[in-house]
Amino acid sequence: MLPLLAGLLMAGAPASADQAIGLWKTETRGGVVEITRCGASICGRLVSSDGLRASPGLKDANNADAKLRGRPLKGLTILSGFRQEGAAWNGGRIYNADDGKTYSARVTPVGANQLKVRGCVFVPLCKTQTWTRLR
Repeated sequence: MLPLLAGLLMAGAPASADQAIGLWKTETRGGVVEITRCGASICGRLVSSDGLRASPGLKDANNADAKLRGRPLKGLTILSGFRQEGAAWNGGRIYNADDGKTYSARVTPVGANQLKVRGCVFVPLCKTQTWTRLR
C-alpha cells in the first residue's frame, strides 16, 4: 500500500527544473541533445542527428558568422544563457544549425520524460517542440 501511495504522490508532483538535465531526442532530424548544468544555468550540446550519423564531420556551414562555419556540429552548444524560473528555464538562447540563427528560448520540463522547448524570433513569433527523454 505504501509504494502505491508514494507513486501517486510522485505522479502528481510538479516538475522540477533539474528534470531538464539529461539526454533528449528532439522532434526534428533525429536530433539528440545533452542538457547539463552550467553553473547556475543549463546548457545543451548537440550529440547526434540524422546528418551527423550520415556524415560525422559535418560543419556549422549555415552560421550567419562566416568565421564560425568551420566548427564541427557534433558537440556544438545549442542551448545556453538560461535562468531558472520555478520549474522552467527562461531567458536563454537556442541555436538552429539549419538556418544558422540564434533565437530566444524557454525550456520547461513536463513530467520526468518530456521537455517543451520554445524558440522565438520575438514573442509571439515562436515555435515549440516536445523533446523526449532518452536517459
